[in-house]
Amino acid sequence: MLSSSEPLKNKARLITRRMFILTSVKVAVFFGIISRLFYLQIAENIKYQSLSDKNRLREWKVPPQRGIIEDFFGEKIAGNTQIFQLHMVPEEVPNLSELFFKLSKLINFDEMQKARLLKKLKKRKPWETIIISDNLSWSEFSKLNLFLHELQGIKPVVAVARKYSKDGSSTHLIGYVSDVSVKDLENYELLRKINVPGLKTGKTGLEKALNATMIGKPGLQRFEVNAYGKRIKELKFVQGKAGASFRITIDQEVQKFANELIKDKSGSICVMDIYTGDIVAMVSSPTFDPNQFVHGISSKNWQSLIKNKRKPLINKSIAGLYPPGSTIKPIVALSALENDVISPKFVVECKGEMELYGHKYHCWKEKGHGFMGLRNAIKQSCDIYFYEVARRLGVDRLSVTAKKFGLGNKVFNLFDEEKMGLVPNTKWKLKNIGKGWVLGETLITGIGQGYFQATPIQLCFMMAQLANGGYMIKPRIIDDRYALQPVIDFWRQEFISRKNNLDQTMNQVIADEETESISDFKNKKLFRNPENVKFILDALYGATNEPMGTSYGSRYTKPEYIYAGKTGTSQIRRITEEERELKLKQKDLPYERRDHALFVAFAPYKNPRYALSILIEHGGTGSSAAAPIAKKIIKKVLDRHKIRNKYQLDLFQEA
Repeated sequence: MLSSSEPLKNKARLITRRMFILTSVKVAVFFGIISRLFYLQIAENIKYQSLSDKNRLREWKVPPQRGIIEDFFGEKIAGNTQIFQLHMVPEEVPNLSELFFKLSKLINFDEMQKARLLKKLKKRKPWETIIISDNLSWSEFSKLNLFLHELQGIKPVVAVARKYSKDGSSTHLIGYVSDVSVKDLENYELLRKINVPGLKTGKTGLEKALNATMIGKPGLQRFEVNAYGKRIKELKFVQGKAGASFRITIDQEVQKFANELIKDKSGSICVMDIYTGDIVAMVSSPTFDPNQFVHGISSKNWQSLIKNKRKPLINKSIAGLYPPGSTIKPIVALSALENDVISPKFVVECKGEMELYGHKYHCWKEKGHGFMGLRNAIKQSCDIYFYEVARRLGVDRLSVTAKKFGLGNKVFNLFDEEKMGLVPNTKWKLKNIGKGWVLGETLITGIGQGYFQATPIQLCFMMAQLANGGYMIKPRIIDDRYALQPVIDFWRQEFISRKNNLDQTMNQVIADEETESISDFKNKKLFRNPENVKFILDALYGATNEPMGTSYGSRYTKPEYIYAGKTGTSQIRRITEEERELKLKQKDLPYERRDHALFVAFAPYKNPRYALSILIEHGGTGSSAAAPIAKKIIKKVLDRHKIRNKYQLDLFQEA
């Protein structure tokens, strides 16, 4: 039997257990709260501090200032100008539709821009800044700053953008910049490392070729902002590194003049220093305004460019491929002389045509030239003569000589768009076409037709190496004037120590065949017998300055402007027998069926210093379309020569 106190004891034990459990729960909850507070205050401190900073702080990466490009005399060709941009961080925008509505009332913000922006939003990374407008007016920029407190996630920015000369004379050479594309990021590691909103990258020309050094490194701005996102104060600023600037060999005054001469035509003008390899001018026409690509070209303007039959987007100087026509005849003649196939006295009778295996080959002069020696054949550009020379020489030996003078290879190895051209030979045809070479192909190759393809800059380079006496030079567009190159050493020794002017010194060097120092200057001889080169140059003098010469109508009589050159016609199709019978002239044909006009030359004749090439697409003949333009550009170049020469000498004396 239980005592009366036993229930009380059981009840007391029950209460004790409950109190213990309750206390344990309280202790557990307490420690849970403490642990949570500890976690929030300590472990999560960094996270919440970061979130707090995101609300209070803003970081803006600043695109670097791109390096500038100047011409030989320091005239700015590609520079930078101040612009006003509008940036947006979408995560900070409460309502996009409402923001778009407000923006449409303040700036030019139409439906097309909205669609483009929404497309960007889908591709962007979280918290990545998007540029809404890349080229605000000052009025729009002012309005945005006035109403900035109503525009969360928005930031007006003062930035710099590329600016090019509006005349477009150097568009193809300089190229242009535009927004970094997905393809750019895939292809270039550098862009992946430094890409920031608003960054521009080179797309063509020197802008692309020199992009790695011109683009620079981005900067950083950190601001403290209020609840509305308005900047209170700047906390940190890291200056970006500006890209490297370059000075090029181009004389912008000559460049502009050349552009004016062919702006209403489709073609190219190239001018090169025959000793230094400096490119004095390199113009391609038609041109376009590169500034429209900086801020994004409209669809209408883009379609207009790509549908233009004259192809303004192509740099014809380095990417246009044309049969060299009769401009190649000096090289054919030199190759035949160097290989002892003919002598200068070798004579051929031109009757206007010749027959080979039942196929007729015609001369440009219907009734023929009569009996022709080599000098007159070059002077009057007799096709029949060069058919026979090519037949005796063979295409393989001709190919070797042509390649020596720069044909069939890139001139610069700098531009992605530059073409190599084509110097055909027997191996090439067998490999690429799968057929053997035939003799008739040798004949037409001898007058620069058939498979033969060359760029205008290659023809200019070819003439430069002929004009300097037959020595290899290295063309250059970047003016590394302080580099210790052999040519610089030669200049110092010959110009400064001897105090002679440039023309006299160069003429003396060429005339003195026993001077061994020339090998240091010229790198490599392209001939076996110097008399052969002299003969070719004399024949070119006759072509321009003697009656019956193909460019006689474009000659100068003033001694300081006398030059020598060779006309050429680049056939775009074979002339039919019907057309020969009708005696149709180039001007009678539709524009697109006319031949291309070519001319190569060097000036002045007595003391050569510059070489040039002229190409006029569908211009007809070199004598009527190209040579008259060459006459004008030669005078301009020679008039500028004294200024350029003095500038060079002053630089070397200062260095």
